[in-house]
Amino acid sequence: MNAGFQYGGQAVIEGVMMRGPDTRAIAVRRPDQSIVVDEKPVGSLTRRVPVLKWPLVRGVVVLIESLVLGIEALTFSAGQAVGEEEELTAKEIFVTAGIALGLAVLLFAVLPTAAAHLLNRVAPGSLAQNLLEGLFRIAIFLAYVAAIGRLDDIRRVFQYHGAEHKVINAYEAGEELTVERVQRHSTLHPRCGTSFLLIVLVVSILLFSLLGKQVLWWRILSRVLLLPVVAGIGYELVKLSGRYAAVPLCRVLIAPGLWLQKMTTSQPDDGQVEVAIAAFGAVLKEGEAQ
Repeated sequence: MNAGFQYGGQAVIEGVMMRGPDTRAIAVRRPDQSIVVDEKPVGSLTRRVPVLKWPLVRGVVVLIESLVLGIEALTFSAGQAVGEEEELTAKEIFVTAGIALGLAVLLFAVLPTAAAHLLNRVAPGSLAQNLLEGLFRIAIFLAYVAAIGRLDDIRRVFQYHGAEHKVINAYEAGEELTVERVQRHSTLHPRCGTSFLLIVLVVSILLFSLLGKQVLWWRILSRVLLLPVVAGIGYELVKLSGRYAAVPLCRVLIAPGLWLQKMTTSQPDDGQVEVAIAAFGAVLKEGEAQ
């Protein structure tokens, strides 16, 4: 297995975005079946502000930066997939990221908290309330994934998601990155964002249970205020699980996240794997074997 930087990526429309130590690359299959690769340097606030590298803090920074990169990648891929050239401005990316965060807070913080509060007679006590709230949150997430997975376009994105994982798994296993060899690998990966989201949902149940009984407005506000803490803990757990995936205890802990990835990844065809390899090859650190 190759050591060093932990490469990651994201499936986009008819393509894959990969992030390396200094660059990010988006590879997209255009309507004429050619593959276009857009490579740009990327930086991080953690390099300029040392305190942002601290555990728990760095997870929040990475999450926000990944959201911005993801929106940019989706916009680029959407244009290329239909043969158009269009990019969002920095202001448009900021507004879009804000809307996405707002919807996530509404869907996964406000809605389940309010629903659990309305059922306080069915589940009295702070422990039962927080457990019910957490179950609502997980149910909403699963329902959302299942619903979007029925869309044809999203099913193709899930295939590219599988291709992204296959390429990274092949690289980390020290394999030559050819379509044939990459296809032998799993579509599941312990550092996947899907696993991160599940870990965040579980951590939120444990953390919010420590807050005791609260009135509704403070319950909702406390969930929003503690989201960075939950995200920071989740990020550290995902990094640890990815680093020690071979340890038996870690394999047990990451198993639910891998099961969930079966909803968000699908078996890619050779052409989709070819696109993922092109994106990864563009960000591969110089001197490392491909």
